[in-house]
Amino acid sequence: MTYLVRLALAVILAVTLVAIGLVLPQLAAAQQSARFPPLSVDQLSPEQKKWVEGIAAPPRNAKFTNPPYNTYLRSPELAPRLSALSDYVRWNSSLPPRLSEFAILLTARQWTQQYEWHAHYPLAVKGGLDPKILADLIVGKRPEGMKDDETALYNFVTEIYRDRNVSDPTFQAAVEKFGERGVMDIIAIIGYYDLVSMTLIASQAAPPKDDVPMLQPLPK
Repeated sequence: MTYLVRLALAVILAVTLVAIGLVLPQLAAAQQSARFPPLSVDQLSPEQKKWVEGIAAPPRNAKFTNPPYNTYLRSPELAPRLSALSDYVRWNSSLPPRLSEFAILLTARQWTQQYEWHAHYPLAVKGGLDPKILADLIVGKRPEGMKDDETALYNFVTEIYRDRNVSDPTFQAAVEKFGERGVMDIIAIIGYYDLVSMTLIASQAAPPKDDVPMLQPLPK
């Protein structure tokens, strides 16, 4: 083996050791910060397995290792109650997907919850919500060009979050557009997704790597 070959191998070994030294602490830190490590099927109780089988069925087709289900799993009595509420607000409320997904994204915007935003952004667009509205939400701006029912929903949700109140004109506009059931459904949607947002924040769920634009920090 020539001197140059030995020198090259020595350099490669040194670089490799440095890289390992840099990566291992990062991996260890990541493991230490994992708040709800994924559970295997073998670790699940019969009660947990029953719930896991339920959410894996249509229309949810969910993996229990994904957020927020991985966190819900820690409370097997609460988990089915939460997923039942989720099923209602997503698929069985009186609002069409364009509006129910808009309400969900308004909640994600309130919390600047990236995982929730990335999960529901394409569903809102598929449901018929104009991407220009979402572009305004991304930067914390009141959307332009909203339809009448979108405006009524936006005003209602915004006042609840911003003012901790709903004015009489805003409430009346919401009732005229959605009826009393629809107003209650809006409250249920944002209330449930407040819980989802807090769950995702507490579990440090990172957004998926996709083409959905990230929410920008809200102006202070």
